[in-house]
Amino acid sequence: MSARAFSKSLKELRIHFSQTSAASNGLRDFIVKAYPGLKQANPGLPILIREASGVESRIIARFEQGRERKVVVDSLSASDVEQKFNALVSELK
Repeated sequence: MSARAFSKSLKELRIHFSQTSAASNGLRDFIVKAYPGLKQANPGLPILIREASGVESRIIARFEQGRERKVVVDSLSASDVEQKFNALVSELK
């Protein structure tokens, strides 16, 4: 993934996944590969990563005016997670 600066309307990213579930493998792989570049390109953007046993793998984006959008990425490959992530953070409606 090529890291890029996001729109100023994106205020926060929250990533939830299970540290042991096979359904979270793609999201865990995505985080390992993408997090350093994302944080470097967006140093002021809070990126919250939460691990909990048995939770649904999901990425939540909070935009200005409190709008939130969520994508569920259970059982997806890292490349599929990246596609869903890119669609989520590009949403400016």
